[in-house]
Amino acid sequence: MTPSETKAIVTLSLLAAFVDGEKHERERAEIKRIAEGLSQADGVNLPTIYQDVLMKRVSLASVAGELKSAESRQLAYEMAVCMCDADGVQSEPERLFLMDVRSSLGLDASAAQFSQRAEDIAAAVPAAVAVTAAAAATPAAPQAPDSTELDRAILNAAILNGALELLPETLSTMAIIPLQMKLVYRIGQAHGYQLDTGHIKDFLATVGVGLTSQYLEQAGRKLLGGLLGKVGGGLLGGLGKQAVSSGMSFASTYALGHVAKRYYAGGRTLSTQMLKDAFSSVVKEGQGLQTQYLPAIQERARTLDTSQVLSLVKNA
Repeated sequence: MTPSETKAIVTLSLLAAFVDGEKHERERAEIKRIAEGLSQADGVNLPTIYQDVLMKRVSLASVAGELKSAESRQLAYEMAVCMCDADGVQSEPERLFLMDVRSSLGLDASAAQFSQRAEDIAAAVPAAVAVTAAAAATPAAPQAPDSTELDRAILNAAILNGALELLPETLSTMAIIPLQMKLVYRIGQAHGYQLDTGHIKDFLATVGVGLTSQYLEQAGRKLLGGLLGKVGGGLLGGLGKQAVSSGMSFASTYALGHVAKRYYAGGRTLSTQMLKDAFSSVVKEGQGLQTQYLPAIQERARTLDTSQVLSLVKNA
């Protein structure tokens, strides 16, 4: 893939991120921060692209014209879909935008099928939370959960998300966010709290994990590193590169789990700043542990494929 095609894919992703016009200011700030952090990779200046998108200096037609190969057009569409679904099922503006993208890129019916698979993943967490919450007619009494068991669940979730980060398919990357949400839900439930998806999203945003911005960071690193979309031999080639990367999916999942455990065990009394500080500290701890658990992450990645992604999210 050429640098101009990579730039076009990133541009389309940012167009998708802002198409519904409903992004919270803190999410916009996170997207900007990530754009700056990923800048200058592969000749792609993300801060400039970010400004071009916000100032409406780029159009879907101009982006489509830069995508010459069938591979780049398909990957661009998949990333746009996942950007729209990262924070929940598609809104009407997002759905219409993706229809325009399919038309502009000349994609066939299989593209619409990909969009439906992404929608299924985006809908999996709210559906599971709603069913479980509905089953609890009265508030749960305070509980004393098994701390060792929760620690094991957090570590297993971090290893799984680290493994998903290794896979080259876009849907694998998208699954990381709902799996993190399910982990927070499980931890809250263990401490006697029945959480809805709104609360979970607010918790993630409070500690500094935006949904759309996190997908941009995860997929952007893989795209700019030449790992995203390389099905087949891409995994084994990616393992070596991942060993020296930030391993953000492992670290962020590990940190979310342990900060959530601390928060709900303490009766949800930690302030916003305390949550942010705790998350930042535990992320660093998780990054240190990532090297230790890299063999387990790699082994888990070898057992995964995209056909399992939806079942992983539903059954987590």
